[in-house]
Amino acid sequence: MPPPRRQTPTSRKPSLRTERVLQRQGYRLLAGMDEVGRGALAGPVTVGVVVIDESCRSAPTGVKDSKLLTARARERMVPRIERWCVAYGVGHASPAEIDEIGIMGGLRLAGRRALGLLEVVPDLIILDGNHDWLTAPAEVGLLAFADGADGPSTPPVRTMIKADLRCSSVAAASVLAKVSRDRLVVERSVDFPAYGWQDNKGYSAPEHMDALRLHGPCEYHRRSWNLPGQGCGDEAEAG
Repeated sequence: MPPPRRQTPTSRKPSLRTERVLQRQGYRLLAGMDEVGRGALAGPVTVGVVVIDESCRSAPTGVKDSKLLTARARERMVPRIERWCVAYGVGHASPAEIDEIGIMGGLRLAGRRALGLLEVVPDLIILDGNHDWLTAPAEVGLLAFADGADGPSTPPVRTMIKADLRCSSVAAASVLAKVSRDRLVVERSVDFPAYGWQDNKGYSAPEHMDALRLHGPCEYHRRSWNLPGQGCGDEAEAG
């Protein structure tokens, strides 16, 4: 008889286990944070943040990393997440801002905008991944971003690999970010229908790449990136 299959962090459902440990360490208000759109060719990079405290019980049934949910399931999840948490916010950095300050700067700007929408100040942020892109390097400083200069100071950050698969607060933040970004990109697909954003959401799907080679990039593309069709003539027109 084969031994029972061992459960791994990527196969189990997110829980509040990590959040509860941190709360017992004194971080009462915990914020889960995640980003979407980092690898897209068009559209913003978007950051979601979800804040919980000890009064927040188990996350709504079905909450998990947004990539593991259908679009319809994510949409249904949003109001349930908003009712469950203490506070939430979603921030964006536009393609033009990404072109100006780079993708890391864009992530930081979007994250600070998300924090700026909160009515509370988290004691700690759980950030998915192994790199703290939210905290500005001392030599750069956030005063370089006029739009974020008056925003809140960044709370302490704890990075965690696979946090979107392990922590309910981070998984919930990923759902809010994904739904918000998808809505924005689909809205712009009406102005630029050739690229198929209603289906590919600005990522490098074959039909998107073909349209770039044929039409070149438009104003909603990240023009500083090495995109196909950049030398094919005038910028694509709306319509």
